Amino acid sequence: MDNDEIFRRQIAEGIPTTLPPPMPLDASVSHAPKRRQVLSAPEKALALKNALRYFPVAWHGELAPEFAAELARYGRIYMHRFRPGYEMRARPLSAYPARSRQAAAIMLMITNNLDPAVAQYPHELITYGGNGAVFQNWAQYRLTMKYLAEMSEAQTLVLYSGHPLGVFPSHADAPRAVITNGMVTPTHRGP
Repeated sequence: MDNDEIFRRQIAEGIPTTLPPPMPLDASVSHAPKRRQVLSAPEKALALKNALRYFPVAWHGELAPEFAAELARYGRIYMHRFRPGYEMRARPLSAYPARSRQAAAIMLMITNNLDPAVAQYPHELITYGGNGAVFQNWAQYRLTMKYLAEMSEAQTLVLYSGHPLGVFPSHADAPRAVITNGMVTPTHRGP
């Protein structure tokens, strides 16, 4: 199997069927600074629960302490263990395992934005400005790429703040992806 075929299989796999080994931080790329610890204990528990929802329950015993440690160390759960092993860079459209040329173009754009030569903190999925994240974690990246690889010209992928909500029936003239982000509005104090 050549490198192109390995890439095509890996990018379309989504969440692996076997738990990959922990991945050490790569010192050759810039890493995001630690975020302020702003979550209360119940909010940290919720963050951990939300992170574990992507994985089989059988993995939770190993992943829960690892993700809790990431949250304590970095102020976020990036799921570094699930960062893909392939070189993150844009490739020709034909290299992406997509049924839709538009979906392949989205995959190309995402891999380009996370290229270490482009992204500010590529392993933390941050492209610019210290907090311009493409996804919140590597599970979201993996699932999004899987959905993009599988969807047809008559479907639309819906993402909410990096979380893939699913692929929905649409039509050829509809967007291939619809992305919304939660907006946080500070407390407003009247005059």
